[in-house]
Amino acid sequence: MPIDRQNTEQTDFERRLSDALHDTGGTFDTDRGVLAAAGTARGRRLRRRRRAAVLGGAAGVALVGVAGALALPDGTSSGRAPASAAGVAKPSAVASSAAAPVTADHMIRTLERLLPKGTFSNPVGRGVDKKEPLVAPYAQVVYDDGHGAAAVSVTVNRVAPGGYDAQQAVRCPDKVYIPYDSCVTSHLPDASVVTVLKGYEYPDRRVDTKLWTANLVTPDGHHVALSEWNAASEKDSPVSRNQPPLSAAQLTTLAAAREWRGVVDTIPADPRQTQEPPIPQGDGKALRRTLVSLMPKGLKIVAHGADDDSQFTYLVVNDGRGRSLVQINVQPDMSDVAGDLFGTGSETLPDGTRVAERKGPGEKGGDGVVMWTVDTMRADGFRVVISAFNSGSQQTAATRTAPALTIKQLRAVALSPKWRS
Repeated sequence: MPIDRQNTEQTDFERRLSDALHDTGGTFDTDRGVLAAAGTARGRRLRRRRRAAVLGGAAGVALVGVAGALALPDGTSSGRAPASAAGVAKPSAVASSAAAPVTADHMIRTLERLLPKGTFSNPVGRGVDKKEPLVAPYAQVVYDDGHGAAAVSVTVNRVAPGGYDAQQAVRCPDKVYIPYDSCVTSHLPDASVVTVLKGYEYPDRRVDTKLWTANLVTPDGHHVALSEWNAASEKDSPVSRNQPPLSAAQLTTLAAAREWRGVVDTIPADPRQTQEPPIPQGDGKALRRTLVSLMPKGLKIVAHGADDDSQFTYLVVNDGRGRSLVQINVQPDMSDVAGDLFGTGSETLPDGTRVAERKGPGEKGGDGVVMWTVDTMRADGFRVVISAFNSGSQQTAATRTAPALTIKQLRAVALSPKWRS
């Protein structure tokens, strides 16, 4: 997965997303599902335009329906409408949902009705807004099954069937960037794919808040994202129970509920999705081979990843003094953000290449982690930016005093003519 990116232009979509998040009030810091669904559209735009300013950091995980009873731990029904024997029913017809508009109250009440018996508080949500189709409908509640309050969130959206976003939604993240306890992907009888991930709100584990998610994508492009915590809010609330309330099986059944698919069917299609160019796959392997060939002698490569990303790859190396993460982005046509990336303190080489060097702390909370970066841009906008860390992951504590590569070595890698090929 690509490293974090800082967009240099604020679009109407981002403003609408910001407004939607502010409307949710103070109960939740942000809604993961909203960000996940919005992130797919934002990611498509960033990949298409390649106007991101990569400043380093780790990747985020994309977080991401069958009127079904959620099976309780003792195997009894939750008292909702009975589920099919397989736990999955056929998607609802578009016409069945189109008669009544999907409101925020509809989303909230649907989530409450599909959850096992319990008490609910602090509901927030958003319905389907035909004027703002890129802001996905969602619902959030604080749910208590008698064993402690827990935040539960659902967001629904549409993705292109079989497309890049559909694949990424149900892909387990790379543990180098997103630590987690388990991640299991399953195929349902109707050919839907669901991935249940059990992880943590804070990747560096500075607080024991657990975050469990279920991402489901149907063959028709329905995307359902569920999140649950073992606290009354995702941030700034004390842990109220040992585990989030729903098991992996319950998350799967809830994600597969017919009601969510009916909501997706009412979301206006975004015509811009049909204009997306194909995303090249597998180019990350070529980037990795080039990066390996440019590594200084004496470094042992102990891990690597991002083989399916056309502009990003990483290595974890060890020179005998501890692991060190090295990550690189290679991006053509980035001239329009040169002014944001190369300001005071940067240099311009005789051939017009601009170079900026930075040393600073890591961005993901690992104790004592530092990040050294060399950012380069050729005269035609061809950008290569490389960062190295004094740990094998930004989320874990430093394993050495400095990264395995010096600034001089990072500079040599970034300026290599091999990246042009």
